[in-house]
Amino acid sequence: MKSDTKFRHWHTLFCLFVCLLLSTGAHAQETKKQKVFIMEITSEIDPRTNRYTQLALDEATSQGADHILLKLNTYGGAVNDADAIRLRLLEYPKPIYVFIDKNAASAGALISIACDSIYMAPGANIGAATVVGADGQAAPGKYQSYMRSIMRSTAEANGRDPRLAEAMVDASVDSTLSAGQVLTFTTSEAIENGFCEGRANNIDEVLQILNLQDAEIIRYELSGTNKIISFFLNPVISGLLILIIIGGLWFELQSPGVGFPLMAAIVAGILYLTPFYLNGLAENWEILLFVAGIILIALEVFVVPGFGVTGIGGIVLVFLSLLLIMVNNQAFDFTFVSPDRLMESLISVLMGMVGAVVIVVLTWKRVMGSRALRHVVLSNEFHSKEGYRSADSAEHLIGKTGIAYTRMAPSGRIMIDDNIYDAQARDGFIEKGDTVQVIDQSTFSLRVRKLEGDVTL
Repeated sequence: MKSDTKFRHWHTLFCLFVCLLLSTGAHAQETKKQKVFIMEITSEIDPRTNRYTQLALDEATSQGADHILLKLNTYGGAVNDADAIRLRLLEYPKPIYVFIDKNAASAGALISIACDSIYMAPGANIGAATVVGADGQAAPGKYQSYMRSIMRSTAEANGRDPRLAEAMVDASVDSTLSAGQVLTFTTSEAIENGFCEGRANNIDEVLQILNLQDAEIIRYELSGTNKIISFFLNPVISGLLILIIIGGLWFELQSPGVGFPLMAAIVAGILYLTPFYLNGLAENWEILLFVAGIILIALEVFVVPGFGVTGIGGIVLVFLSLLLIMVNNQAFDFTFVSPDRLMESLISVLMGMVGAVVIVVLTWKRVMGSRALRHVVLSNEFHSKEGYRSADSAEHLIGKTGIAYTRMAPSGRIMIDDNIYDAQARDGFIEKGDTVQVIDQSTFSLRVRKLEGDVTL
């Protein structure tokens, strides 16, 4: 009997201990702070916005965010990028809320409907999602059909009226709308029709409505690397990089074999291409176009003598690739490329080309005399007492033979009758010691061709 009493005593204590542990754990779970991750879209929907949302949601996942709050104010943008953002929001495992601060037009309406809950500021609007082309007119029917479909399916996914979502694209869906008019809701109309969960003046009020005012707030900011990428997307910086690319190629063509200008052009090309590629503007075929242009120019400089179709073709390909990379075209479809944007791109490339030529002309002597180029550019003076002689009035040398005093690629020096002359190979490269014949002369050098029967110095 005594042992039974003792057992019941220990059993009671054990049960109390277990209950205490469970209640402590439950209390800790209840008091755990929720994390709200805030991101913003306040510009045109384009590849940069698309990439921004991908980076932001990846960061939210790594931070263990419990809720995502998107602050939105946009007049729309590219349908393909809006569709990519829409899918990303729909598939994200955590609840996503959007606060429309003024405008959610066109592609912005699609992004808003993809969120779990919509909150709008007084005076805000959502709708007007008709697809328009570069000229501002309604795009062909296939684009409208696609937009109606994704608006309808997105609304269905989040329990909203799909016909109203479709009416934001096509007025004919809703008999209450007049011809040519598409549906756009004010804040009160959106609340009345189930397209908005509430009215709020700012982010803080949205958090209060969601009972998350005490949550840990994480505001997304681009990392240092992505800020650098954004820096190189700046039109001014892009213009300077284009200037270096085109100027470097032009400089290399004017002084083949130097190498430094071509290297500068390649580095500038990489800095130019990488940010646009990461932001989805530079497509693979456009980059291949750029690379093909560089290869053709390299062939012109190092393999094909003179300056002809190869070099011109290379410059044209580089020019076109730089132009196309700056616009948001889809392969060869330019339906949604704004004429203004295309003109801005064209002006940037042309200004880069003209600016490069002007800088090269103004700084030619200074650059050629710099320390960086002294080891690759001939800067020595050659005096007649040392056996050197100018090619001026050297018609008497045409037809004479001599040997290559230096390697000619294609410029170099030759020796005729123990005198040294500047010369240029007509065809390809000529190695040191090869037998050459003078076939022409210019103000600065002789033109020679290689003969059979080499000799050695």
